Amino acid sequence: MALLRPFAPGPGVDPFQLTASARGDSQALSVSFQLEGPLDQLVLPAPAPLPQRRDGLWQGSCFEAFVGVENDCGYWELNVSCRGDWNLYRFDGYRNGGRAEERLQLLPVAWRRTDQRLELALILPLPSWLTTVDPRLEIALTTVLEHREMGCQYWALRHCGAEPDFHQRASFVGLQHLH
Repeated sequence: MALLRPFAPGPGVDPFQLTASARGDSQALSVSFQLEGPLDQLVLPAPAPLPQRRDGLWQGSCFEAFVGVENDCGYWELNVSCRGDWNLYRFDGYRNGGRAEERLQLLPVAWRRTDQRLELALILPLPSWLTTVDPRLEIALTTVLEHREMGCQYWALRHCGAEPDFHQRASFVGLQHLH
């Protein structure tokens, strides 16, 4: 598990620890997140009985994975809300062409939650949307946490700019570094 860091450390985010991991093979990309801390300080809606594909999930608490192929400027952005709602977007380049990746129609997400811990795990089938032969995947694991008092805080493996910007390819790491 790799440690995600808040863009703006401080007393509001200090009680939280957020880790994430990703593993992949030719068939699937497995992604998981573990959030620990006083979850009652966050806006974390309960899982929906029938999660759906939705836009705008990053405007509240949302777990994300940005996936690209080494030496290719295109990438995908996966968003999963605490309700289980999700979307996968395809970009042609930095913030260019963001559109829903229609080749993926279903994304089962597993959740476990206690008062102090939230775990998310998902398996993203690669052949359904990533058609590159022998891809060398790069990934950025990120999270938006909506605090009841402070609004949204941005967490990532790496922050590479003056503002929180998960789309920057400089923040992606080779998938092999997350094992």
